[in-house]
Amino acid sequence: MIPTSCRYWYFRRTTWNAILSPVKKNMFYGSWIPATPTRTSIQSKLPSRGRAMVSAIDVKKLPAEAALYNSKIIANYLRLIKQRYGYVDTAELLAYARMKPYQVDDEGHWFTQQQVDLFYEKLALVTGVDSISREAGRYSASPEGGMGWISRYVLGLAGPAKAFDVISKLAGKLTRSTRFEAKRISNKEIELIVTPIEGVAEKQYQCENRIGYFEAIISGFNGRKSRIEHPECMFKGADVCKYRISWSESKAAMMRMTRFAFALASCIVITIIRLKADETVLLGSIAVATAILLAMSLLKERFLRQELDSVIDNLRSTTERGFDDFERIYNNALMGKEIGHVLSISKSIEGMLDQVMTILKERGDYDRGIILLADEEKRVLEFKAGFGYSPNLFNEIRNARFSLYKPESKGVFVVCYRERKPFLINDVSAIEESISSHSLDLLRKMGTKSFICCPILFEDQCLGVLAVDNLQSKRPLLESDINLLMGIAPEIGITLNSALFEVEREQQFRSILRTLAASIDARDTLTAGHSERVTAYAVAICNEMNLPPELTEVIRVAAQLHDYGKIGIKDSILKKSGPLSGKEREEIKTHAVKTQDILSRINFTGAYQQVPFIAGSHHERLDGTGYPRGLKGDEIPLGARILAVADFFEAISAKRHYHEPQPFDAAVEMLKAEKGHHLDEDVVHALINVLGKEKATFAS
Repeated sequence: MIPTSCRYWYFRRTTWNAILSPVKKNMFYGSWIPATPTRTSIQSKLPSRGRAMVSAIDVKKLPAEAALYNSKIIANYLRLIKQRYGYVDTAELLAYARMKPYQVDDEGHWFTQQQVDLFYEKLALVTGVDSISREAGRYSASPEGGMGWISRYVLGLAGPAKAFDVISKLAGKLTRSTRFEAKRISNKEIELIVTPIEGVAEKQYQCENRIGYFEAIISGFNGRKSRIEHPECMFKGADVCKYRISWSESKAAMMRMTRFAFALASCIVITIIRLKADETVLLGSIAVATAILLAMSLLKERFLRQELDSVIDNLRSTTERGFDDFERIYNNALMGKEIGHVLSISKSIEGMLDQVMTILKERGDYDRGIILLADEEKRVLEFKAGFGYSPNLFNEIRNARFSLYKPESKGVFVVCYRERKPFLINDVSAIEESISSHSLDLLRKMGTKSFICCPILFEDQCLGVLAVDNLQSKRPLLESDINLLMGIAPEIGITLNSALFEVEREQQFRSILRTLAASIDARDTLTAGHSERVTAYAVAICNEMNLPPELTEVIRVAAQLHDYGKIGIKDSILKKSGPLSGKEREEIKTHAVKTQDILSRINFTGAYQQVPFIAGSHHERLDGTGYPRGLKGDEIPLGARILAVADFFEAISAKRHYHEPQPFDAAVEMLKAEKGHHLDEDVVHALINVLGKEKATFAS
């Protein structure tokens, strides 16, 4: 278990990982097909040491059905289709490729080689354009293209050479199938080497797509002319694809060189004219040359300004997108920080879960959320906290019980709990045949179309589930949402486990106290239940006086054990009917000292260290005539003064060997008569107020 003092920082570390890295956990989508685990998901199952080792190793070989291509690639194709091939049925195209629309919308989703092959095969067939992959490559680098932000970023650099160097490093953002390496040959030529990852079988159309993208990048630098040679191709027997890319100088650079050449030629011509012509011709030649040089300078500056404007525009566009991403990351980080703080300071399960839901509502981009926890017997999932639901739906969910022990229970919440895996369902209709009718009816009542359900785990134990959905905003739920929630859910699990452990320990503690108190009361049938009744009076007095919960708990413990020292008193004295002798009375009085002595041997910590002194002082009197130490007034701790009032009233209102119980009203009058000299006046008034409110209960 992680100590409470460390829980907040542990939460911040793990939540930042969830926010900043595109982690892809094992999960089910729509049709409930397991996702392919990535290196990051493998890391999550390792200890921190092993995780660091895995993160330092490049993926050298991938399984045949590994997710290799980012959804941005397919999204770019769809934009091209919409703009230039409007007759193509994109829904049919995606279905043929076994892709879901929400997967394409999710920038954190990746597709397999087989899926993109099917997509291209169908697209080339319905359009009849064999070169559409190259066209898509050129389109992707355009401002309208789905990857235009990458293009605008590289176009904001100093020149094509630097741009292609950056592209080789950014390639991993879009594909995991190959490695890019850029080699600069000259200021106007670069060689790109694309090496396939072992186990990946790319197709030739993907090579054509790259060429189209390279062409668009070069032309983006103010229309520079380019030449792309492809001397080695893996689809023609080579081990790699090599691209030699060269380009012309920019217009500003060409004009600068032209101006320099003209200036040099002008100097030569003017020198010759000076030797052979008269001064008028010389001055005219100089004027003409100067005018031409000035015009060329102005033209060069114009071209340079155009290039700078283009760079600034691209940088501005990239910066704006960067600010949007930063705002999202910052908001998620802030949400993680706030939830971490709540988890680190919460003392009650209900309060903690309510605050987590409040933060998710305010910071998370979700319309509704819910937390269900398993009961103590692990038989059902029960509602614990939520937000965004109408009052009627809240009542429906609160009353719902999701059975965990029935084999026929196949609701998403139950399956998520059993299999300890997150689910992203963007089309409820796709799972109608896979879930129970009861769960389907509830989903329909809730109006759910898509939702995410994450298990709340602690080590290998599932404690419940966290679910969110969007109803009003219609924003598709994405893998990035799962990453965020799966960073939060385990930390909720850690805090829940700690809280449940504390509850269990508290229950055990109270059970031991009750057993100890009962062991004394059981020695005499007439005093059976005395400690419990004194405890009830004492706690009621504390509540009436608005004492802090912690002090009330200390007094409750002291009340239960206040007579434990009687274990050392002989039965002949303890159970004697009739008056006690002086010696016997002194023997009885020793139970207060024995109580404190015995309880002092228990390792009470914190505020509970007061328990022995409070319990051993409940026979002290305000006027100093009490025992065992003859304390006066404020020398007697408040807890002991409360026990004195509770013990006195219980003693006179219950049957003893030496007297009959006093009637309720007579007992109250006797209590009033003792205030000031024996009992604390404020405490007496508090008990009388309680008795007035609950006379029937206490009188019985």
